[in-house]
Order: sequence, then C-alpha cells, then structure tokens
Amino acid sequence: MARLISIEELAAYLKLEKQTIYNWLHEKKITGIKVGHLWRFDKDAIDRWLKAQTVNAAPAKKTHRKTKSRNAS
Repeated sequence: MARLISIEELAAYLKLEKQTIYNWLHEKKITGIKVGHLWRFDKDAIDRWLKAQTVNAAPAKKTHRKTKSRNAS
C-alpha cells in the first residue's frame, strides 16, 4: 500500500516552501492526489520522481597549465 504524505510533510522532506509544491502541482511538474480539500503525495512516487531529476556531472577535464620559466629575467 502506498504511503501518502501531506503537503507539509513533502515540503519538509524536500526542504521547500509549501507554495513551491502548489506551484509545481499547478505547472504539472509533480503529481498528487486530492482527498477532499487536501493534497496527498505517494512518497514512493516522489522518490522515483526525484531520482529522475538527477543530473549527472560531466567528468572533469584535465587542463594543462603553462609554467613560467624559472630563468626568466
């Protein structure tokens, strides 16, 4: 069975303001379940959504520095 969390719990979990969650719902960036007048969120679905948002860093490029000649006058 899905574990449903409230908008307050989701905001705390994501360390965001509740208004951001409401904005994302309106923009259809995140899915929720409306129960009466209250929004609920499937925590497993949120975790899958978070994983899908992951951006992998590109490998660091090696840079070659030019060294100054020690004999420069």
